[in-house]
Parts: sequence; C-alpha cells; structure tokens
Amino acid sequence: MSAQPTTERPFAAARFDFSAPVPRAEELGRVHFLAIGGAGMSGVARIMLARGIEVSGSDAKDVPVLKALASEGATVWVGFDEEHQAGAGTIVMSSSIRDDNVELRAARDRGARILHRAQGLASLMHGQRPVAVAGANGKTTTTSLLTVALQGSGLDPSFAVGGELARHGTNAHQGTDDVFVVEADESDGSFIVYRPEVAIVTNVQPDHLDFYESFEVVQAAYDAFVRTIRPGGLLVTCADDAGAVGLAERARAAGIPVLTYGFDPGADVGLRDHQQDGLTSAATLVDRGVEHRLSLGIPGRHNALNAAAAYAAAVHGLGQDPAGVLVGLASFTGTRRRFEPKGEAAGVVLVDDYAHNAGKVTAVVETAAGLVEAPGRLVVVFQPHLYSRTQDFAAELGRGLAPADVVVVMDIYAAREDPVPGVSGQLVADAVTAARPEVEVHYVPSWSEVAGVVADLARPGDLVLTVGAGDVTMVGPEILRLLGGESG
Repeated sequence: MSAQPTTERPFAAARFDFSAPVPRAEELGRVHFLAIGGAGMSGVARIMLARGIEVSGSDAKDVPVLKALASEGATVWVGFDEEHQAGAGTIVMSSSIRDDNVELRAARDRGARILHRAQGLASLMHGQRPVAVAGANGKTTTTSLLTVALQGSGLDPSFAVGGELARHGTNAHQGTDDVFVVEADESDGSFIVYRPEVAIVTNVQPDHLDFYESFEVVQAAYDAFVRTIRPGGLLVTCADDAGAVGLAERARAAGIPVLTYGFDPGADVGLRDHQQDGLTSAATLVDRGVEHRLSLGIPGRHNALNAAAAYAAAVHGLGQDPAGVLVGLASFTGTRRRFEPKGEAAGVVLVDDYAHNAGKVTAVVETAAGLVEAPGRLVVVFQPHLYSRTQDFAAELGRGLAPADVVVVMDIYAAREDPVPGVSGQLVADAVTAARPEVEVHYVPSWSEVAGVVADLARPGDLVLTVGAGDVTMVGPEILRLLGGESG
C-alpha cells in the first residue's frame, strides 16, 4: 500500500472556508458575479438564470459571453464599480479576484455573503445527484463525455463544464433530471464543496504548486476530496496513473468503493487495441469480462481513457445501460479548445488546444504527432501559462513538446501572477532543445510577431497546433489569414 500523504494543512484556503455548509440557491437573493465572463463563472450564472435567480455581474473585458448572458436575463457591466454590487444578497467570485477589487471591498464593507464560484455552483446541487470530475488532466473532456453519455442514455442532466461543448454551444445547462455533472477544479482546493454521489479522478499529478507548495499537499487535497463522496457512493479512477492508483488504495482502505479504468490489465473497466483514424479513434472496452466497441469522434489514447472514465461513472455509478452510454460517447463532437480544428490554408491544417500543464501538453503533442504523415511536419506553437508553472516545470514541458518537428515558444501568459525575474518562455525553448536537439525551436517573445513567424515556417502538409490556456488561441486565425485561408 502506498504511503499516506501527510501535511499539517491539507491545503490552504485562507479566503474561503470550503468545509462550511453551502446555502441553498433560493436563499442567495440577487447574485452578483465578479468576473462573470470567465468560463466557470458564466456557467454558474447561466444555471442560476435558468433557475429564475436574479443575476448581475461585472467583468474587466467586454468578452462575447457578456452579450449572451444579457440575452438570458443577466445585468452585466464592463469594468468594476462599487455601485454594481449594491443590493446584491450574494457575491460570487473566483480565486483570481484580488482583495483590492473595488466591488469586493465594497461588498465586504457592507457584510454581504461572499461565496467562491464552486460554492455558488454547489448551492444549486441540493436535492441533486452530483457527479464531480477532478484530476490534473482531462477534466473538461471527461465531464463533457459523461454529459453526452448520459444524454445518449435518455437522461437530461444538468452540467457545468470548463469549456463549451461543440454540439451544444454552451458550457452549462439546467437539466430536467436529478443528475448534475460538474467539472471539479482542484487548483485552489475548492473541489471539496460538491459532496458527490460519484467522483471521477482522472489522475493525481504535481500541479498548481504555487497554491499547494508540494506534491504531498496535492495528494492530501485529493484525499480530502474523496472523503466528501456521499455514503454508498463511488470513486472512479485511472489504473494507468501512479498518483490515482495511490489514491484508490487509500480510498479502499477507508472503506470507499472504488472502480478503476485504463489500459492496465488489472483495471475493472479495461481498454485495449486502441486505433486512431484521422480525427477519430476506437478501442475495445472490457467491462468485467464483457467486450464492447468504443467508438469516438476525437483522437488520442488519452481520450479513450477519458471515455472509459465516463462509461464507468455512467454505468456503474449511475446505473445506466451500457448500450445507451456507448451511443452517447460515439456522438461526442468535442469541446471548444480541446484539439479543435480551426481551419486549413495553403495545405496547412490548424488545430487549437487548451493544454497548459506538462501532462496535457504531452498528451496533445503525442496525439498530433500520430496524425502527421511525411513529408508533413508537426509545428507546435506553445504559450507557457503562469510564471510559477514555467519555473517549476520547464523541463517537463520541454519533454512534452519534443515529439514535434518545429516548436515556436511564446512568452508567458501571466494570468493572475506578477512577473518573476529570470523566468520567461526561453526556459521552455531551451528545455525542448535539451530533450531533443534535432527539433527546430524558435523563441518569439513578441505576441504580435508569432503569427508571421509561423506562417513563414509552415509548408503544405504541415499540421500547426496552437497550445496554451492564454490568448495563443487568437494566433491561429491570424496564421490562417496570412496563409491565405479562413479559420473554422
């Protein structure tokens, strides 16, 4: 049995008490969102609107989702002003909102209830059967796959996903059935608020060390998440990931039912014979001795694992029929920014992906490399995300990018962080060269120059993959324009 992670504080959450009872949605009054345009925040707002809750919100930027939320009944503002939050019964915010935000300060001064985004979402789950999907990698895709698997079974689940489902055109939905599928973000410890009936953990890996400080603390946080599973509930976790295997062992020792999935021969729901055909893939799924054909409209061995997790949760956690679940999985058309084809020009295909930690980058680059046929090349445009992550994992990111033929590294997307002296995208570029010297590597620190550099490098037959959680996604359309085509 693996060692039990130990720490005096399983995780730090000085700004929020995630162990506190979550109020019911009907108790919240008018709900005002700080940074309402964010992927997670807008999803919570959408479901509250569908529930008939009065919603308002502010955001620093005039992002397209603000118009959509306004059309659904929200009152939205661009920019922050203390008057915006006046009269709201509850403030919902994410960890990215700083303490000096003018609206947050005003809300605190008048004693308003302040909830983390996850707590706001959990307030909608009273009387529901929550399924929470956690893990360092694969959360968004697995949550999305589980949603369509349940829909294929005839259910209409509520869902909140960190990305937009391509087929549905939305990141959240208020369903008519009592199942509620949620992507549970581990980055700030907030994933312990959902108290799920079924929990999926795709993997347990060192990440978000700016918050957790060490891998041991990360492991302790996942242990705390698993302890929130409702009595009689189920943990579904990956037999191929060492961190997840350790988590499963500790959960079993604590008396929590566990079901594993993966290519490992000992998995309860096993995979074998994975095949990839362009942007589709298939595998044999073996559910305790019974073989099923798993067909997917997305590529990648990692996505077969994500689909197996969704199958295990739907069939063994929620009691759905395997045939309907497999039909639903086969209908999945992807999630925005998860290996999303963006267009083609001058014989060059461009795909965009949100991958930003080492595990995600490795998976997406390996998948893309398997799609390229000589003399075509894989050209990866990577934007590192966060100074802390770049400093901690530059070598791992470099190894993940190394299967490419050409790598263009942008400078760091800072997000919530301030610059760190000596930390830049050059660290990742150097790490690629160290991992595989024959890769053609370019470090392009000027954002405005990246599209032109890539357009000059690309040639017919190449696959260009833009990768990162920041504004690298905006580079792809400009690359296609320079090549003479249109984006998808």
